[in-house]
Amino acid sequence: MGTKKYYVVWEGKKTGVFSSWDTVKKLVQGYEGAKYKSFVSKTEADKAIKKDFSDYKGKSTKKIALSADEKATYGIPIKNSLTVDAACSGNPGKMEYRGVLHHNKQEVFKMGPFKNGTNNIGEFLALVHGISLLNKKGLHTLPIYSDSRIAMSWVKKKVCRTNVTFDSSNSELLALIHRAERWLKENSFSNPILKWETKAWGEIPADFGRK
Repeated sequence: MGTKKYYVVWEGKKTGVFSSWDTVKKLVQGYEGAKYKSFVSKTEADKAIKKDFSDYKGKSTKKIALSADEKATYGIPIKNSLTVDAACSGNPGKMEYRGVLHHNKQEVFKMGPFKNGTNNIGEFLALVHGISLLNKKGLHTLPIYSDSRIAMSWVKKKVCRTNVTFDSSNSELLALIHRAERWLKENSFSNPILKWETKAWGEIPADFGRK
């Protein structure tokens, strides 16, 4: 059985919040300029009907927003920290990654774009790049945030477990992966690697803003 959905009709034969797609279909089919959207909870739908359709147009409504109490259970991110993220168009595709300080949103490094990469590879390389950079600067206790559990596990295992096929088009990327793995095996670090809780805190500061 599918997840229960609620529907908001801003413009149609009748407007309001509905719990049946069959009902909504009759209200919007054949109605020029119909504006409607589905939500995963009645609370979100009730909130949306009081706003304008433009506030939701083109945006995903699949995730349930956390309540204030739920957000509080995650605490708040450490301001004095480095955040890392990657962006990739395609899988594999053109990939880049960067590091941004949380407290002032200053970009401290950016690499790429690289051909035929993946988001996971970028997240992994961003973490290792960040760890290495902080160690060079003597910042051995500064936390690093990532929103990728996969990349965090790869760093812990000191290996990039990608299934990407490498050839002349992405040989530069393979060289970077080998260098990152070698650095992890030859060096130790004490920087805490922490999970960025996007659902509670919003997008990570290093996010490329292309979602």
